[in-house]
Amino acid sequence: MLCGVDEAGRGSVMGPLVVGAVWTSDPEVLAAIGVKDSKKLTPKTRDRMYDEILAKADHWEVVVAQAADIDERRKAMSLNDVELEMFAEAVSRHPSNEVYADCPDVNETKFSARLDSKVGGPTIIAKHKADDTYPVVSAASIVAKVTRDRMVEELHAELGDFGSGYPSDHYTMDFVAGWMRDNGCPPPHARRSWEPVRQMMSAKAVRRLDEW
Repeated sequence: MLCGVDEAGRGSVMGPLVVGAVWTSDPEVLAAIGVKDSKKLTPKTRDRMYDEILAKADHWEVVVAQAADIDERRKAMSLNDVELEMFAEAVSRHPSNEVYADCPDVNETKFSARLDSKVGGPTIIAKHKADDTYPVVSAASIVAKVTRDRMVEELHAELGDFGSGYPSDHYTMDFVAGWMRDNGCPPPHARRSWEPVRQMMSAKAVRRLDEW
């Protein structure tokens, strides 16, 4: 049994980090769907493939860390460590012989060894661009991405449209800045430990001192 694991939302300033894991005894079943790195697929194609993956995979799981949870963890560990823990939690939920992971660390060997120490049992293969190389990781990438996109849609319904949630998206950053201007604090579901938000909070604090 093979397991693939990947994330969506790692660099986002708004919304959750989602890790997806997919298990299969035959990766060709997933390859036949046409899976690839979720970032290279249109939303419509991802949604279609998501349904096919859930129907044809032997098992699948998602692990979610909300913004506040990420902020709390980041007080004690790096983002790579957060992702490592979430990968370990996901792949431990169902047995496998081999685990293929999209490696977030520059050192593939080190990350593989650290994941192995947390999971124990299956052979761990963590590679850069694994979501482009191994169909089971591509499938996990799609599960994570679609799950996160749907969660972000729910946040849009709650807060208003803030775009993709990534700091490279000016709609997102304009939304965060506008919320802070109107409310004096970051919006709900914003990652306060992220540098762009920290800078806005610092600037807000300085303005308050000037006003005082």
